[in-house]
Amino acid sequence: MFDQEIRTLLEAAIDALPADHRSVFTLREVEGLDTAETARCLDVSEDVVKTRLHRARARIREELYRRAGSTSAAAFQFHLSRCDRVVDAVFARIAGGAGRTLDSSD
Repeated sequence: MFDQEIRTLLEAAIDALPADHRSVFTLREVEGLDTAETARCLDVSEDVVKTRLHRARARIREELYRRAGSTSAAAFQFHLSRCDRVVDAVFARIAGGAGRTLDSSD
């Protein structure tokens, strides 16, 4: 059920894109074409494809945040005490393995 809800939100966000952004997004992200192939299909330059894709992704992200509520962006922030805990844990692991060398059993 959750997957269906996410799919519905994503489809609505894609449908809300302007047609030129939606076509680039669909060809690149859904159909898997590379930048050059997409440019040829749409008869535009590769730079235009890159710009439209970047803008399409930003609009989709904004639309999803809007639909999920403004507090959802805060859920993915990586700062302050959360960042400090991760950095401390990384340094502790580095310090614990600093003298260790790899051998064929690793």
